[in-house]
Amino acid sequence: MRPIIGVTPDFNAGDREDMGGREPTYFLRARYVRAIQDAGGIPLILPLTADRQTRRSLLEDLHGVLLTGSGPDLPPRLYGERQRYPFRVVSRDRYDFELEMARRAAEEEVPLLGICGGMQAMNVALGGTLIQDIDSETGTPLSHRSPSPATRLCHRVEVTAGTLLHRISGRRVIRVNSSHHQSVKRTAPSLLVSGVAPDGIIEAIELRGHPFFLGVQWHPEFLYERHELHRRLFHAFLKAAKTRAARADS
Repeated sequence: MRPIIGVTPDFNAGDREDMGGREPTYFLRARYVRAIQDAGGIPLILPLTADRQTRRSLLEDLHGVLLTGSGPDLPPRLYGERQRYPFRVVSRDRYDFELEMARRAAEEEVPLLGICGGMQAMNVALGGTLIQDIDSETGTPLSHRSPSPATRLCHRVEVTAGTLLHRISGRRVIRVNSSHHQSVKRTAPSLLVSGVAPDGIIEAIELRGHPFFLGVQWHPEFLYERHELHRRLFHAFLKAAKTRAARADS
């Protein structure tokens, strides 16, 4: 059976000229969909519904959830801070949906993969905080908004021994691409750090005791076609989803 993977889209509520202008519009890079298909899953683009019962029904019928990246940021008030920098924020439709889906996936052991902004949403959903702007708050010499194409590897990540990410990669050091200006600051109490950049910026988090609840700060959907290591992320995610699907059928 091919597992069904819910994929969250970005959303323009009618105030973004780059995404449909005044017309409310869903937006999703095809790379996310293709990565799930190539790994053996059926991607289902999720409606960002506000109805709680519909959300519960969706999660019951899914075998996994992919929280995708986003250009805009989560509003800092969601993690108890004021907004310090003039970056665009995610629409309420999206963040309210994604945060609840992340919390429910954690509680109900639904396999979940978070990419870039999706990883940040996982952390905030479970009680963590974010660095609002890496350059302004850390002064790191490492560029996390690389000018190189996203298909190119640009810096190392040290992988924590014994973690899910370590088991998937089989390595203590991996190389990733990088296209973000925010990152995890205080990790949510239930999460552990499984990957760190050379400058200390958190690059991967996961949930203790969960079958598959992994967030990565890089974009493996740009890398999996050329790099077997990043392909393993999607295959491991789909393997966990297949296990859930098999249990649902039994």
